[in-house]
Amino acid sequence: MSAKQAVAANAAKAVTITVDDATNVSGLLQVPPTARACYVMAHGAGAGMTHPFMASFAHDLAERSIATLRYQFPYMERGSKRPDTPKLAQATVRAAVAEASRLVPELALFSGGKSFGGRMTSQAQAAAPLDGVRGLVFVGFPLHPPGKPGDERGAHLFGVHVPMLFLQGTRDEFAEPSLLKALVKKLGARATLTLFDDADHSFHVPARSEKKDVQIRAEMADSLAAWAVKLT
Repeated sequence: MSAKQAVAANAAKAVTITVDDATNVSGLLQVPPTARACYVMAHGAGAGMTHPFMASFAHDLAERSIATLRYQFPYMERGSKRPDTPKLAQATVRAAVAEASRLVPELALFSGGKSFGGRMTSQAQAAAPLDGVRGLVFVGFPLHPPGKPGDERGAHLFGVHVPMLFLQGTRDEFAEPSLLKALVKKLGARATLTLFDDADHSFHVPARSEKKDVQIRAEMADSLAAWAVKLT
């Protein structure tokens, strides 16, 4: 396969996800020819599914045989800056997972997302298991607000009984490393924490770092792919 053919094969395709009778949201399905699993990936609170980080990460995963279904929360679809209520956000997570199951029934499913999207996914899973989901992947779990360290936002994770992978930067102001390490330890064998030195909540590293953002993203994709394949 030529480079041009590879790009075309890995291109994202637009889909529509029905949340309820009054709500539809947009999605982008990216399925490489060699896909072994699909990651249903929600965006963070401040940027939607087409944000460069989301698009680049989906591309990195496609190169590692992991399909993705990125999707919008209703508020982002409307162009609002105010996130949806947890009830609506969690209903959207469920709808996206159901759509992925319908679109790629042959692939093992994983769910999660960036920051807010990951937390809404874990809350949904804790409330009632997401059908067919084998594990959750958090891309920068928002354990606490910046400058207000605590672990209360992680309490619901004890109600999640599928494997969890935390991809986290050591400079993430939304998750003090020591607090997150302690939480993951308490969660036991079902939780895995992978830290990325110098990365912040957006997985950006400063100029003084030995690595570039693109390298951090590649390592994140490696970690997710290796972890997911073990569970397929």
